[in-house]
Amino acid sequence: MIEIELDGKKVDIVEGSMIMHAADKAGTYIPHFCYHKKLSIAASCRMCLVDVEKMPKPMPACATPVTQGMIVRTKSDKAIKAQKSVMEFLLINHPLDCPICDQGGECQLQDLAVGYGASASRYEEEKRVVAVKDVGPLISMQEMSRCIHCTRCVRFGQEVAGVMELGMSHRGEHAEIETFVGHTVDSELSGNMIDICPVGALTSKPFRYSARTWELSRRKSISPHDSTGANLIVQVKNNKVMRVVPLENEAVNECWIADRDRFSYEALNGDERLTTPMLKQGGVWKSVDWQTALEYVANGLKQIKSEHGAASMGALVSPHSTLEELSLAGALMRGLGSQNVDYRLRNAEFMASEGVRYLGTSIASLAELQRVLVVGSSLRKDHPLFAQRIRQAARKGCTVNAIYAVAEDWALPVSNAMLCASSTWVQALADVAAAVAADKGVAPLVAGTASETAKAIAKSLLSGERKAILLGNAAAHHAKASSLLALANWIGEQTGATVGYLTEAANTVGAQLAGALPGQGGLNAGQMLDGGLKAILLMNNEPEFDSAAGASAPTGLSQAEMVVTLSPFKSNMAFSDVLLPIAPFTETSGTFVNAEGRVQSFHAVVKPLGETRPAWKVLRVLANLLGVPGFDFNSSEEVLNQVCGLPPVGETHLTAEMLNNMTRVAIDLTPATVAPVVARIYALDGTVRRAASLQLTADAKGTELAQEVAA
Repeated sequence: MIEIELDGKKVDIVEGSMIMHAADKAGTYIPHFCYHKKLSIAASCRMCLVDVEKMPKPMPACATPVTQGMIVRTKSDKAIKAQKSVMEFLLINHPLDCPICDQGGECQLQDLAVGYGASASRYEEEKRVVAVKDVGPLISMQEMSRCIHCTRCVRFGQEVAGVMELGMSHRGEHAEIETFVGHTVDSELSGNMIDICPVGALTSKPFRYSARTWELSRRKSISPHDSTGANLIVQVKNNKVMRVVPLENEAVNECWIADRDRFSYEALNGDERLTTPMLKQGGVWKSVDWQTALEYVANGLKQIKSEHGAASMGALVSPHSTLEELSLAGALMRGLGSQNVDYRLRNAEFMASEGVRYLGTSIASLAELQRVLVVGSSLRKDHPLFAQRIRQAARKGCTVNAIYAVAEDWALPVSNAMLCASSTWVQALADVAAAVAADKGVAPLVAGTASETAKAIAKSLLSGERKAILLGNAAAHHAKASSLLALANWIGEQTGATVGYLTEAANTVGAQLAGALPGQGGLNAGQMLDGGLKAILLMNNEPEFDSAAGASAPTGLSQAEMVVTLSPFKSNMAFSDVLLPIAPFTETSGTFVNAEGRVQSFHAVVKPLGETRPAWKVLRVLANLLGVPGFDFNSSEEVLNQVCGLPPVGETHLTAEMLNNMTRVAIDLTPATVAPVVARIYALDGTVRRAASLQLTADAKGTELAQEVAA
């Protein structure tokens, strides 16, 4: 640590830091545009010029290292004059279009121009005009004449997203930010460029010209999509979600969110929203009131229970549902005498679990790994923010190893990769285990032939201190998932690596904690989808798209006498008998438990649309009509406290002991006959599938997908 003087105050700061870092620590604001705490230093805007004693000219605070005894003045006449001069230069070519700019009211340039800009310009020449660019359905580059060449967007692509999709071409007054050879911006994190742009050059295409920032109410929420549990600010106008931006949480999502978190709100206002209960009568759908719909469901369930027994009823629930909804769905089925409840729609194997399958480490620790083995994951598309953390680790020297079936670009260096058909993943992992055993001189868990790549992966995991083995969605859905987990656990024990699942959905961990799993003698999701029930409740899912059964799911479900769909959207209409409109995450309160086991509750940000009701309320009333005891809840908080029995909100409560060991499973090395089902990035759930702009992206069209290699 060294000591400097900043505006008359003593500041202790780590040697090698910049003046800007010292100012941040001291709580002193220095105006800037190109500097961003998560990006490398460019020193291109010069707005942060400060007065450093013994320096003949003002120095950029973002790029000037501190030295012992340095004296810095950020508000001296010399510093202020330099900052005003830079502002004058920046405004020479900036268009006077603040009244129509989407960035108006939250523009960094606009804010600083008030304090450092002149009341009139000395320049009368024509302003520079930059050609309009079309870079895809999410980001608007219609007004690049506003760009001040801070290069934040360029550095974000290189350093955070891992893909340099934007760059600066030409020089001097001809310089401009653009994609090259007509490419679009296709990164799954691209929307963050909108947030970090300090002017109105990059704006949100779906949000464009729809509201002014001062008209919007800001409310906190949690992403309902992947297992990161990204913290969100949902911006609302006239009881309608208008925009979603990140809420900074360094332990979870830092200051970033994935594009599906940002743009999926379009589905909430779309034409496919289900706004009133509906019954199918004579093959025709008719809207009815809630009382009629719920009594119809209750009477139907009573009759089916009477004729076929409680075991003929079941519920398939989505891991994108809240903890409260999952708990009550399971409690309702068990209250009726049925053990048929399951959230594992995409799974091919249904082993009884002894604990909770979760990440096995903290999300923040992923950025500090020195060695990592990822098995069965399309990492960048399945978990964009986890991939970003591992990308940070790779930039610090982490060795990334992978076993996967699809040749695709992770936008980070993969040192050792075993590219093989998913049917042979168990053997591939057994080969790594054999290499570990040979290196340590211990008996291998199972027979394996250590290839050169397997030896390299084993050598990697046996070195370093901070290391992890991460099983992806395809590994979780694998027909031999238990064998993969057993091998991973053994390798983890031998190498000192943590073992965990990246987990598929926002509440995959919560679904396990809520007991959304079949009880003793209960049917699993595969059996229920295969036509094993007379009455079935589908909550927040569309089996045709969300299950391993896929296109055959409607056939199995059509064999039931009653299918009840609880959904925010008009879905499952081909085989359902009743549609009950339940609230999406923006219209209900609830709780998600993310991959690391962090409990995060949220409130509704808008009123329910039409006759939509929160699912926990629908399940409560349905249970009351069926005479199931223990459903006297008045709020989701009561459900959380009485049914779920979890620790205080916000605490990471899972421990390594809760991770499902399953090391005693008999490992089967024969090739699997069924490839695992993995949803594409913008087909993960019903909300993203209905987000118009996301469905226009290259990812949604499948242009980035490669085929699984042949067995």
